[in-house]
Amino acid sequence: MEAMNHNSTLYSDVAMNLESTHSNVIPITLFIAVLCLCLVVGHLLEAYRWLNESIAAILIGFVVGTIILCTSKWKSSRLLRFNEELFFIYLLPPIIFNAGFQVKKKQFFHNFFPIMLFGVAGVLISTSIVAAGSWWLFPKLGFGGLSISDYLSIGTIFSSTDTVCTLQVLSQDETPLLYSLVFGEGVVNDATSVVLFNAVQKINADTLNGQTALRIFLDFLYLFSTSTVLGIAAGLVTAFILRGLSFGRHSSVREIALMVLVAYLSYMLAELFELSGILTVFFAGVLMSHYSWHNVTESSRITTSYAFATLSYIAETFIFLYVGMDALDYEKWKMSTLSFWTKMGLYSTVMFFIAVGRAAFVFPLSIISNYLHRSGGESSKISGHHQMVIWWAGLMRGAVSVALAFKQFTHSGVTLDPNNATMITTTIVIVLFSTVVFGFLTKPLVDHLLPATNSNTNNRNPRDPGSPKEDMTLPLLSLEESASENLSRAKENVSMLMDRPVYTIHSYWRRFDQTYMRPIFGGPCSNEPSC
Repeated sequence: MEAMNHNSTLYSDVAMNLESTHSNVIPITLFIAVLCLCLVVGHLLEAYRWLNESIAAILIGFVVGTIILCTSKWKSSRLLRFNEELFFIYLLPPIIFNAGFQVKKKQFFHNFFPIMLFGVAGVLISTSIVAAGSWWLFPKLGFGGLSISDYLSIGTIFSSTDTVCTLQVLSQDETPLLYSLVFGEGVVNDATSVVLFNAVQKINADTLNGQTALRIFLDFLYLFSTSTVLGIAAGLVTAFILRGLSFGRHSSVREIALMVLVAYLSYMLAELFELSGILTVFFAGVLMSHYSWHNVTESSRITTSYAFATLSYIAETFIFLYVGMDALDYEKWKMSTLSFWTKMGLYSTVMFFIAVGRAAFVFPLSIISNYLHRSGGESSKISGHHQMVIWWAGLMRGAVSVALAFKQFTHSGVTLDPNNATMITTTIVIVLFSTVVFGFLTKPLVDHLLPATNSNTNNRNPRDPGSPKEDMTLPLLSLEESASENLSRAKENVSMLMDRPVYTIHSYWRRFDQTYMRPIFGGPCSNEPSC
């Protein structure tokens, strides 16, 4: 009898599991069908660069969400309900890895200092302004109940940018400096926002004071440095293995598989050690594209370029599609107890501080960058119109903001707290408004600030004009030369560093890379363009 009862229970569990699996198949099938629709619509909109695929995915998600909401009798507008960890485990890694892998290394490293200024220092400044402004004004608008950790998280959530709309209307050939700054800052900004968000999560602060800020900053530096080192190590190990074992002699598939698996392994190891997997996988992508990509066969080079971009595209479209559907989640809107005008005040306040926080670092840091490039010629200077485009490009919010908001204010995509529900809906409104409205206005603004007749007058040559010719085989110091000759060369290097700091540091890196790194880890030949 007991055996029969046990078998009956077992059969019942199996039947329930099969029923649950079957119930998930239908929404997943519909979601994939909607993703295919996004691909087709994106292709049809290719000629209209003012309407990018992010906007199209949001609008399609909105329409599909409306249909589902009506058919479900106002219960839910989503096909899927998933854990917020899905964003960080499956969706964000391919997006960030592809950004690092596809980055134009020559431009990225040549403009490394201003990119890091905007992408790292800028995030710290913007987060401080958004967090402080929200902490000051939210209670005055009648919205309270948030902790210090929540306000700091809000600062990081709304400091993460989405520069896709701007990049689609910029020409990399006509404005290489501007394109490099917008693209580079965008990917570094996303990684830095996640690092800072993780640092904030580790701080249990009841009050916001200098000691709390110092603890967050030190934890941020620790996470940033260790995550970067782990990503660089993963990229170098992959390059060393591919160069030493020559995988391509037997199988191109193994080459690609090794790059994908090591990149994902580095991400998971970073998460395991409570570091920033996003920053790790970004630098792993940069190092793999600089070294590993040149150690594989020609067919693998072509395949990796398209395969990584495809995974990133699907993941990003998935997120924007979900945002469009989630905007109609009736339960979240109904859970918030705030009045309509209070909500409008919250949205306006957040958008205002996003714009102010953006301006607070773009224009001052551009002045600093121009000063450091003072002897590099006009092609290295960030003009006033370029600064306006950079400021505008960072006003839009996207996938990372949504992921961080879900991680902070929901559990498995569900929130039962009115304050948390308000912050989720606020994030969705900001993402929708900034992406759609600012996205539509991006092309007219860029056309006005950078007319086609003048767009190629600046930044024609990414390398500083008049840069002195340098011997790439000349060491910084040599044991074979006398102390006086080494001292004289050291004085000359210091003088160059003081006069042209950015160019000199970049020159040192190229000489070090060609002399010591490429013989071990591979890389482009000397006649190929490199950073």
